[in-house]
Amino acid sequence: MKFIHIADLHLDTPFTALSKQEELGDIRRLEQRKIFSKIIEHIKKEKIKYLFIAGDLYEEQYVRKSSIEYINNLFKTIPETKIFITPGNHDPILKNSYYANYEWSSNVYIFNQDITIYEFDDVDIYGYGFNDFYLKDSQIENIGIKDKNKINILITHGDLNASPITEMQYNPLNENKLKKIGFDYVALGHIHKKMINENIVYPGSCLALGFDEIGEHGMMEVELEKNKLDIKFIKLDETEFVQKNIDISNIYTEEELIEKINNEKIEENKLYKIILIGNKNIEINKNKILKILNKKNILKIKDETKIRLDVENISEQNNLKGYFIKELLKLKEEKGYSDEEIDNAIEIGLNALQD
Repeated sequence: MKFIHIADLHLDTPFTALSKQEELGDIRRLEQRKIFSKIIEHIKKEKIKYLFIAGDLYEEQYVRKSSIEYINNLFKTIPETKIFITPGNHDPILKNSYYANYEWSSNVYIFNQDITIYEFDDVDIYGYGFNDFYLKDSQIENIGIKDKNKINILITHGDLNASPITEMQYNPLNENKLKKIGFDYVALGHIHKKMINENIVYPGSCLALGFDEIGEHGMMEVELEKNKLDIKFIKLDETEFVQKNIDISNIYTEEELIEKINNEKIEENKLYKIILIGNKNIEINKNKILKILNKKNILKIKDETKIRLDVENISEQNNLKGYFIKELLKLKEEKGYSDEEIDNAIEIGLNALQD
């Protein structure tokens, strides 16, 4: 059998991290729709009979009915494809959710908080969905496979090898226990980075949601037979989030810093977070620099430099920064703090005063 495995589209997420350009969130939300349309077109072209959506298809708190109608209309265009959805922690099957109160296309199967089996001639498909934003014990690890001669697939949203004692739990699953059950393929969602552990698979998020999701994003196309597995990753997101380090040890003015960042090689189809490293010779106003830069796809600047400021000179200034450093230097003498401790305190304090 051949199927597509996706997860974590997070349709209608607000993209609050993309704050530099107000319209960028709208653009990324449109790209979410385009990517979903691309998935459906691929299924049509390849005549794929199964689509597995392993949670967080949409954002429960933000999703619009028009978005639900958009994806459901796409589902209707592939009537020969069976679509299985397991609600996740961002789109749980709540009493008033669209999963519970919307008339989905007849080829859509939605799992709930009870472990359910859909039985077909060649395959049994097991699944479990969130019914709340957190999930402690799904009992998935206690499943007994009904017919081991058939292909057996599990679809769920969960946190593989997570600690079961953490306060906020998202269906913690033990890898070894899952393998002992004997599924031929475990289709997971929740982790936004693609991970393949033999037949236990996270496809990653369909598109990057922020700078903590660097690298390629897309879907898994899987061909599965009994004792034979072929997994192919297909890239969907044309935009990549990138972190770029810039050493500013030899920069002594704000103008030099802006010029250095502007001269960096920046690719148009990527969104950048600039990380400043090295020794700091100047005070850095990140918000001001972002506004002046001519590279509009640089969205964030993070300062990870080590402080090398003329603190004695700043302490003589008649302003809040001068008073702050003067007090720290006094504390250093009175309490015996180390140079490193005082430098760290100065750096944190100056950054806070400029934000």
